[in-house]
Amino acid sequence: MSVVEAPAVPSLLAIDDLVVAYPGRGSLLSRAAPPTRAVAGVSLTVRPGETLGLVGESGCGKSTVARAIVGLVPPVGGSIRVDGVDIANMDAGQRRVWRRTVQMVFQDPYASLDPRMTVRRLVSEPWAIHPDVVPARRRAEEVDRILSLVGLDPAHADRYPHQFSGGQRQRIMIARALALRPRLLICDEPVSALDVSIQAQIINLLSDLQRELGIAYLFISHDLSVVRHVSRRVAVMYLGRIVEEGATETLFERPEHPYTTALLSAILPAEPWLERSDRIVLGGDVASPASPPPGCRFHPRCWRADGRCAVEEPRLRVIPGSLDAHHVVACHHPSSESR
Repeated sequence: MSVVEAPAVPSLLAIDDLVVAYPGRGSLLSRAAPPTRAVAGVSLTVRPGETLGLVGESGCGKSTVARAIVGLVPPVGGSIRVDGVDIANMDAGQRRVWRRTVQMVFQDPYASLDPRMTVRRLVSEPWAIHPDVVPARRRAEEVDRILSLVGLDPAHADRYPHQFSGGQRQRIMIARALALRPRLLICDEPVSALDVSIQAQIINLLSDLQRELGIAYLFISHDLSVVRHVSRRVAVMYLGRIVEEGATETLFERPEHPYTTALLSAILPAEPWLERSDRIVLGGDVASPASPPPGCRFHPRCWRADGRCAVEEPRLRVIPGSLDAHHVVACHHPSSESR
């Protein structure tokens, strides 16, 4: 079998050593605690037209990465580049383009949609800020087109969000995000609040939109079965860091990091790489990002950990001999060394 090589295409989104911290909370009798690094040195790339899945337990920093990309939280270190331009150093014109290039679909559409606005106003509102996207005389027609594109009846454009089902509200969120014709959508748990049958409809919609519009996705989820279905590549986060990344099938069939192995064994049916069908139950609790353990952040829960893991933090490195030339893992004892 040939080695999987990533195409030589410039990155649409390039994150390098991103650090995001939140203010620490102190007690009445003590000084404020030091800042909590929710994201502690994350590097990712998303190429035009592809889907990168970002997975990990709740609290690992996935949503913070998303919010930093769209400017909702300020980074304290590293860089975020869109089309090669660092968003921290953009001038007014470049920032305007960035706002249109990258849009976000949130987990809870009902909390994200103004209940006092009709669907028509919700979808067309971005054009008031970016009037050059759609001429005023064509906006009613464009709203109808976008609603049809996401599977909604344009005749319902004058209804309010509470008059729609959960799945329909998520379609409204997607329509609103598409209004500015972005090249990258950040999808933060876009189907986790929906019934399974509705989840499938939204996933199929996102796939259809990608084929039709050539749009790229950063798809954030804790549901690995969904991520496997939609993603070309997958990155796994643990406690603010990327611990493994690779092509989807490579990572699912031959996981290298113990944390990835545990995630897959807990969520998916037995895979060929599992020696037995028993699930891997991790001991201990996830450490707080305010006080991460020394060395490898996963070592207190890892069955492969040794003294080196407790003192030396592993760096992402390529897996020798992998069918995916870009399969990387941050582990002193990856699975390939014990096979």
